[in-house]
Amino acid sequence: MSRFFVGLALWALLLALAACGGDSKGTDPARDTELADDSLTESILDKDSDSAKDAESGEKVDAVVPSFDDLSACTGDRNGKTAYVEDEDTAYVCKKGLWVVDDSLTKAIQPDSEKKSSSSAKAKSSSNKASDSSSSDKSRSSSSAVKTSSSSKDGKSSSSDEKNSSSSSVALPCKTETEDNCEYGTLTDDRDGQTYKTVKIGEQWWMAENLNYAYTDVPFKYSSYTSDSTSWCYDNDAANCAKYGRLYTWAAAMDSVGTWSTNGMRCGYNIKCSPTNPVRGICPEGWHLPDITEWNALFTAVGGKATAGIMLKSMRGWNDKDDGTSGNGSDSYSFSALPAGNRDYYGVFYGEGYEALFWSSTENYSNDAYYMYLNYGYDCARLNIDYKDLGFSVRCLKD
Repeated sequence: MSRFFVGLALWALLLALAACGGDSKGTDPARDTELADDSLTESILDKDSDSAKDAESGEKVDAVVPSFDDLSACTGDRNGKTAYVEDEDTAYVCKKGLWVVDDSLTKAIQPDSEKKSSSSAKAKSSSNKASDSSSSDKSRSSSSAVKTSSSSKDGKSSSSDEKNSSSSSVALPCKTETEDNCEYGTLTDDRDGQTYKTVKIGEQWWMAENLNYAYTDVPFKYSSYTSDSTSWCYDNDAANCAKYGRLYTWAAAMDSVGTWSTNGMRCGYNIKCSPTNPVRGICPEGWHLPDITEWNALFTAVGGKATAGIMLKSMRGWNDKDDGTSGNGSDSYSFSALPAGNRDYYGVFYGEGYEALFWSSTENYSNDAYYMYLNYGYDCARLNIDYKDLGFSVRCLKD
């Protein structure tokens, strides 16, 4: 069966099963099986492992791990396995390719919370974490001067050479349905003259709109399918570019041919690369493609992953949830994430109204990279992995 038909079926399954605690390690559980042997996702879900044996919580679950990102892929051979995620104080069970919250098991384990610290260290040492591919300690270089002006509704301004740093505290919400006190700026892309709204969240300056630069210089090819571009408007409709921005392959997002910088050169599908952060990629001068450390800093600034979806999603445009309630967010920090959907490797577009997917500069393996994921049906945000040749949105971050 082709990846196209598998992808459509699995996407439908994910919409039915999606929950804040139940994101898979990627959007394609079948592909997660392929990744199970990779050292970055080495399994720690072994009942004989030290992390499970030595912790009292481990007597009730098959593994105790420090964070959700430490979980290995939920593959077929792990169906029914359980794990306890310490930083979320939550138990999960592997079901049909997804890690799903198990409330009853969580309640059974929580009384043991005082004894979890010793098991945490053992869990960390017993696995190679996928999230370690982008360390918060890595050095960051400064690229060219930022070409942006910044202002807020109360007359505040920020310096154009302000640098980003990981936010260690929660930024206060600045936007409600009746008031908007966020600190905004503007960014003009010298390549095509387009202007974007920017917003400060914590200590980071983000584009408050999706990138819409028409990257058409490099053709796309998958199997027998070809396209004259590696960026697209949803449904090939120019009106959707104006609304959602463009959808880019990871290679295009990384500027793998080195048009504007060499930091992401040769970072494409089926190629294992070592990008030098920050990666400007497809972004305007003075801005870059965020890595997973920087996405996590954003989650922290808006109150954590569990509610980041609500905080970052736009107040309009998202489909209603299956129970009839609104799938829109509060957009409390004016990030204004719209459900732009994505593009398959065969040129099929899907997910408009249901999901938003934003590339990171962090690679997982030769065929996969990390992206930030928001869904109409739940309140959280996640960092997942998927094929590099899919078309996702891009948000740029100020150097």
